[in-house]
Amino acid sequence: MSRAGFVLVGGASRRMGRDKARLPYRNGTLVGHIAIQVQRAAGSVCLVGAPERYGDLPFPAIPDVFPGAGPVAGVHAALAATTAEWNLVVACDMPELTSEFLLHLLREAERASRQGLIPVSPEGRRQPLCAVYHRSCLRAFEDALRAGRLKLEEVVSGLDLAAQPFAEGRWFRNLNTPADWAALTQR
Repeated sequence: MSRAGFVLVGGASRRMGRDKARLPYRNGTLVGHIAIQVQRAAGSVCLVGAPERYGDLPFPAIPDVFPGAGPVAGVHAALAATTAEWNLVVACDMPELTSEFLLHLLREAERASRQGLIPVSPEGRRQPLCAVYHRSCLRAFEDALRAGRLKLEEVVSGLDLAAQPFAEGRWFRNLNTPADWAALTQR
């Protein structure tokens, strides 16, 4: 089965006050670390965000087809660009993701034979920005964007995704504020 990996970098990072993707992390950038994990798991990686902002990084970048429409547009852009059946889509601000964990998600999605797989945190929250989507999900994302529905949870609830609960939630910790960043760097 064919696989592809995508890292969403198009957010405004308002609460952080600077581009989260470019935060210094492990002798590189946060997005570089995440992209390598995704590439190892999926066999490829592409950044979803303005190529003029991220073209200097060593990964291909594609723009949103519907600019300014948030994460729904990011997942849509990944699915519109892919030729792979199974597409791992993750946000650039989850520093504790590992290639092993991401590969597990891909394998479980393929086994489930549904429209993808969405992990569920120990608190019961679905994680649509660390999920696997079959390319057949493209139409649902496009229809939502054309109708002005920009809530990611609303779009994914209309898909036939396998939900996989995890007892460990560290993978889903994301960085939204300078305090989140400080806590990570102190660990």
